[in-house]
Amino acid sequence: MGWEVYVMGRVLVVGLDPAQLRGWDPEPVLAAIDRGKERARALKVDADWCLVDLDDSPEATIAAALRGDDYACVVIGAGIRTYEPLLELFERVINLVRRHAPDAAIAFDSTPDDCADAALRWLS
Repeated sequence: MGWEVYVMGRVLVVGLDPAQLRGWDPEPVLAAIDRGKERARALKVDADWCLVDLDDSPEATIAAALRGDDYACVVIGAGIRTYEPLLELFERVINLVRRHAPDAAIAFDSTPDDCADAALRWLS
């Protein structure tokens, strides 16, 4: 008999769009995002994905996504959090979540594969 997880609330996953980053092969990250989406479906995590282009108003894109639904949790990807040149963007993302989804939990993933696991730490 398997365990079934029932999650209350929608999740927004915010990360960098690997297809828009110059100078490296996006395919491994795109594959990890696909695995993360499949894991979310398997765990019954109702998630939307907001992947931003750093050259195309990422804050506006994230703010619009946050206003798009009543999110119970926002997962902020490691690409935004752990790359030192993006520290200021990371701070702005935190403040956008506080402004546009003040009741949402904030979670952090390690890789695109474990976005659902990050959300479940706060929602299950």
